[in-house]
Amino acid sequence: MDIRAIGMGLAFAVMWASAFTSARLVVIDAPPLTALALRFLLSGLIGVALALRMGQSWRLTRPQLLATLVFGLFQNALYLGLNFVALQTVEASLAAIVASTMPLLVALGGWLVFGDRVKPLGAAGLVVGVAGVALIMGSRISGGVDLLGLALCVLGVLSLSVATLAVRGASSGGNVLMIVGLQMLVGAAVLAPVAAVFETWQVNWTWRLGAAFSYTLLVPGLTATWVWFRLVNRIGAVRAATFHFLTPFFGVSIAALLLGEALSVLDAVGVGVVMLGILAVQVSKRR
Repeated sequence: MDIRAIGMGLAFAVMWASAFTSARLVVIDAPPLTALALRFLLSGLIGVALALRMGQSWRLTRPQLLATLVFGLFQNALYLGLNFVALQTVEASLAAIVASTMPLLVALGGWLVFGDRVKPLGAAGLVVGVAGVALIMGSRISGGVDLLGLALCVLGVLSLSVATLAVRGASSGGNVLMIVGLQMLVGAAVLAPVAAVFETWQVNWTWRLGAAFSYTLLVPGLTATWVWFRLVNRIGAVRAATFHFLTPFFGVSIAALLLGEALSVLDAVGVGVVMLGILAVQVSKRR
């Protein structure tokens, strides 16, 4: 892992974590699924246009195509769709913390479902990570968090865990930016009819909405996804996933700075414990 890879990983972690704050600002003024479908449509068109200009091809390999469809459905439509709906009632910091548990869920699923060998450090990381999540959830539930919104966040991170398994297939073989654009369009195609049926077009046009939507369109939506695929190609999925341990810290810090969300002592301790658990799980996967 060289300096460039470290810089890419840190940039991804910041951009990924900031998505929860910008999404929270968007859903204050606009219907969540409609806004997200529009974001995917615009991001996808921009990504495909840039990919064509760079000489990348529409023709994907069969593994790339299958993984791109799975990624577009589970990561974009389900994970982000559920989180955008949840952020109407759940704080951005809590959504970021729940989403950050994805590496723990992937490791746990690999052990329970596929029989992957878990080293002692990885097993300890799973226990520590779960304990940190339990500490945060207990504090938030006792504080009156919206349980439906919390449940949507949990379902979302489960969908993200499934999508993560498709990243390696989607990112190998080149055409990275084309794949990014196409999986955005998959998300738009899935969410648009759902939004048309269940939401009404009620938008509070403010500068806050314009700035937040533009940011979430270009930075977490397009740039962060592209950086993630490039990072996986450069250092591999296991090493790249190590940077997810920074998501809880950046997520709660950005939410506190821009949204004024309060962070209790138990929250701070829980975030630290979750970060240690994620880091231990990822380090244990290295040879």
